[in-house]
Amino acid sequence: MSLGQELAPHLPFLRRYARALTGSQQHGDAYVRAALEAIVAAPGDFPRDVDARLGLYRTFQRIWSSTNDDEQSDADPVSDGTEAIAQARLARITPRSRQALLLTAMEGFTPEDAAYLIEGTPDEVEALVADALAEIERQTRADVLIIEDEPIIAMDLETIVRDLGHSVNGVAVTRDEAVSQALAQRPTLVLADIQLADDSSGIDAVKDILAEFSVPVIFITAFPERLLTGERPEPTFLITKPFQRSTVKAAISQALFFDSTTVPA
Repeated sequence: MSLGQELAPHLPFLRRYARALTGSQQHGDAYVRAALEAIVAAPGDFPRDVDARLGLYRTFQRIWSSTNDDEQSDADPVSDGTEAIAQARLARITPRSRQALLLTAMEGFTPEDAAYLIEGTPDEVEALVADALAEIERQTRADVLIIEDEPIIAMDLETIVRDLGHSVNGVAVTRDEAVSQALAQRPTLVLADIQLADDSSGIDAVKDILAEFSVPVIFITAFPERLLTGERPEPTFLITKPFQRSTVKAAISQALFFDSTTVPA
């Protein structure tokens, strides 16, 4: 099997990580392309002492680290300044803390593997994750609209959201209901399933909502690879079903991290 064939199954999930890290599909995908170009240019430098997924993320991490300074801001050099929303928070939270959080909570790496990726120790990873969560939660509070047609999942999400200190201002099960509640309640965060009760689409519901006002959105799906191709406009924040509490927590933290309406004073 060629190196390209080994890496292909992992690319959608690297895009998910990169988008969450940068807060943008465009900028996250640009970093992924840069990592792939580096591999193509020097295949002999690709880490072969670990599995293909770890080697791919390690290559990405090196590209990211070479263009981001932990001691300064996390401004994206491939961007045109669209990450300015996050600057007030980035002064308080180091990029390594957010990387540790996303690698473990969203991407499912063990502390040992995350330590390899960020070139630290497992104890350091765990400390960085704790610091990131504490600081992000201190800075961000949201009114959340949940768009989910499965009652058990909706209740689970509602419990997680409330336990994180946020408010739930509605649970919708169809596109029309979601749009109606959003316009009436004006949530500051939306959690949206893709397939809804009346065969309508959570994506369409979100498009309708975003046509009226801006709000960060996290999509929930059992088939994330379909929305992580990098070939069209796609979600920046994505949770895979079945999800873990820590995954939802990390996604909410990152979505609010880049939301201009909750920038701290």
